Amino acid sequence: MASCALLPLVEPSTWLVQSAFLLAVQSGVGAATRRVPLARPVTVAAQVLVTLLLLTLAFAREHALAGLIPGPDTFRYFAELLGHGGDDVSRFSIPAPLSDGIRLMLIGGVLIVGLLVDTLAVTFRSAAPAGLPLLALYSVAAGLSDNGIDWLWFLLAAAGYLMLLLAEGRDRLSQWGRVFAGPGRSPRDDRPGAVAPVRTGRRIGVLALGIALVAPLGLPAMNGGLLGPTGSGVGTGGGGGGTISAVNPLVSLRDSLNVEDDRQVLSVRTEMADTSDLYLRIVSLDAFDGTTWKPSKRSIAAVPDGAFPTPPGLGPDIGRTEVGTSISVADWYGQTWLPMPYPPSGVSIRGDWRYEPVGMTLVGDHGQNTRGVTYQVRSLNVQPTAEQLAGAPKPPPALEREYTQLPDSLPAVVARTAREVTEGADNAYDQAVALQEYFTLNDDFEYDTEVDVGSGPEAIARFLRDKQGFCVHYSFAMASMARSLGIPARVAVGFAPGTPQADGTIAVGLRDAHAWPELYFEGIGWTRFEPTPTRGSTPPYTVPDPADNTAPDPARPSQAEPEEPSTAPSESESCTAERRKLDGCGSESPQAALPTGGDGPKWYAVLLWALAGVAVLLVPLSPMLWRLRTRAVRLGGHGRSEADAVPHILAVWEELIDSAWDHGIVPDESLTPRKAAARIVRLGGLDESGAASVHRVADAVEQVLYAPRPRPAAGLADDVRRVLTALRATAGRRERLRALIAPRSAARLGWTISSWWPNLRTRLLPPRPPWRRPSHHET
Repeated sequence: MASCALLPLVEPSTWLVQSAFLLAVQSGVGAATRRVPLARPVTVAAQVLVTLLLLTLAFAREHALAGLIPGPDTFRYFAELLGHGGDDVSRFSIPAPLSDGIRLMLIGGVLIVGLLVDTLAVTFRSAAPAGLPLLALYSVAAGLSDNGIDWLWFLLAAAGYLMLLLAEGRDRLSQWGRVFAGPGRSPRDDRPGAVAPVRTGRRIGVLALGIALVAPLGLPAMNGGLLGPTGSGVGTGGGGGGTISAVNPLVSLRDSLNVEDDRQVLSVRTEMADTSDLYLRIVSLDAFDGTTWKPSKRSIAAVPDGAFPTPPGLGPDIGRTEVGTSISVADWYGQTWLPMPYPPSGVSIRGDWRYEPVGMTLVGDHGQNTRGVTYQVRSLNVQPTAEQLAGAPKPPPALEREYTQLPDSLPAVVARTAREVTEGADNAYDQAVALQEYFTLNDDFEYDTEVDVGSGPEAIARFLRDKQGFCVHYSFAMASMARSLGIPARVAVGFAPGTPQADGTIAVGLRDAHAWPELYFEGIGWTRFEPTPTRGSTPPYTVPDPADNTAPDPARPSQAEPEEPSTAPSESESCTAERRKLDGCGSESPQAALPTGGDGPKWYAVLLWALAGVAVLLVPLSPMLWRLRTRAVRLGGHGRSEADAVPHILAVWEELIDSAWDHGIVPDESLTPRKAAARIVRLGGLDESGAASVHRVADAVEQVLYAPRPRPAAGLADDVRRVLTALRATAGRRERLRALIAPRSAARLGWTISSWWPNLRTRLLPPRPPWRRPSHHET
């Protein structure tokens, strides 16, 4: 029931049926071995062995002896399959396709949790701790879910756990016979039915479920957090279909970028004459939720065998040339998306790749990535003129609606600034050029890779105010401003033009990673703009008359060596790895989300969640913490004078009794201290040193009980510590762990609370007035 919380994460849900069948076999083996009966460790070992055989039969028959017995090849295959599953989890969004790796992770995880629950609740007859692995299973589902887990899955998990507790309680009561009778039942009534404690447990369970479902509505929500979007993915590729998912595609690239040196990623050889326009596009981010840009969920298909379809919006009267480009990827660089010039007209590549027609991108499937691959791309070098862009008609309504959407949370300053910048512009092209020049020609903007401008709806507004950032900030801001003007826009991520080499190739390094906006013009299609100063190259169609412009264009970076100091941060030996991880030292890390800053969750929300987490951890550990605190107080430094000798000796004796109780020696209040000490020595199997310590404490207690003036006894606390050490030495590992984590003497805490509650009610509630005798007239 708890594993149902994983259902929204994967499609299809057939894995749950298989998990239920295998879990039934696993539990049946446990029931059979306990009925024999076998020793508890043997029962657990038999279940582990059967679980391994079941997983081998289900996933690795071809790699096992006789299709069932696992060998070294089986475990290597399991490791490989789990590795692929981990890659799929990082790449695929929710719901992810049910690949073999993910299926093994799901079914194997459910079987492991099922084994833990069965071992704790049935084999070792302790159902309460079995909630921890169930909580872990539910927490994984809740942590991976984009928008949280639906209340139904929590209800199922909680109901299953309560059923487990009630079953254990009923089983324990049945061992004592009919102790309690329910309302309206005679003690002689032998009909089966729920006894009163079980009925009370049901009521408590229903009340707890109700509180758990209603309480979160009053707690602050925390969006984002540690488990934000972390990958991108595609569907299964059996027929070339599936989906491509709306998550950040640059997490693996971002990790690779934060290295010490500018390592070469790609080696490119191209037919393009002007390589300053050779941008290698990985993917476009076209969905904006106010916090980050990300790719939409798209359908995918098999890679076309011949030429790709004409790019969206490209008309026949636009100048273009087809060029060929050969790209070799470094062996260490693994990227799911394939870097290509845009728009591609054909790709020749080996491996398991899929084609997304809207963005005209290729993405790997079933663990396929770019590591060490070499491929050829035919692409169109589209050469529109400024006049063609200025005269572009309005885009189709459906496309305009999709690519001009802006969230309501976007600050008004973004649209207001866009209108101010483009005031006087006659068409969308003039507005786009005005936006680009606002960033590149405005001396107030500073290119800075170390800036921290925050995250959330205020991030773009803060960037426009502070005017500091790198390519992610410039591209995000221009695309958002363009959408506010009704111009379809998206953000492309990939690599800016690299560095030409002597052998005719172009070296593309980590620091060439880049992000730029693409704006749509009907008849031309998606068109690149470059708002980031000192990066990439300004598109020629955004410069109206470059031939007559003899003055240097500050928006176009010089191809020669700069004579003036660059505004970009310079490299130095003081640039450490930690600073590079923070996007510093001139190394630009293109992120598909603005850097985190001060616009995260409020401090009180973080405090409440932190307190809730601490409470969740402390509840199961509270008996242990209470016992450790009680022991420290009882064995403290008091008792050295005659005035406090009596309470000290009695506290030490009580600690000795409770320590023995924690190790299975139940206290007997009817015995004298001397007989109680002899009983602890006998049942605990203590050696001479431990026995002497027990009797010294007992002698001191007799002094307190019978001597006119008990004298202080030194070293009693050390005696109790020696006895505790001796008890641990004679106990087994399980008994020692039980004495530490779930001490039996913690029952005294419940007794204390039970006796304290009536006294509290007496103090809080007014006393009832005494009944007065009725008068003769009233009678």
